Amino acid sequence: MDIFTVLAEPTRREILTHLQGCSCSVNELADALEISQPTMSKHLKVLREAGFLSCSVAAQQRIYQLEADPFRELAVWL
Repeated sequence: MDIFTVLAEPTRREILTHLQGCSCSVNELADALEISQPTMSKHLKVLREAGFLSCSVAAQQRIYQLEADPFRELAVWL
């Protein structure tokens, strides 16, 4: 999936905006954006597979943070 297809979905753009400057768990993101945890997980999977996010494990939580490379690719295109 190309980066433009990934970014076409408004909820995914909201997730990326929310993660600027912080790292969050699935539940924190779901609460902040007021969507269900399963729906959030699906969006996070797409963003992770496209390279926009990385994930680390802290205890029993997955913590998501932004990755810069896809944004650089986008900036070059623009």
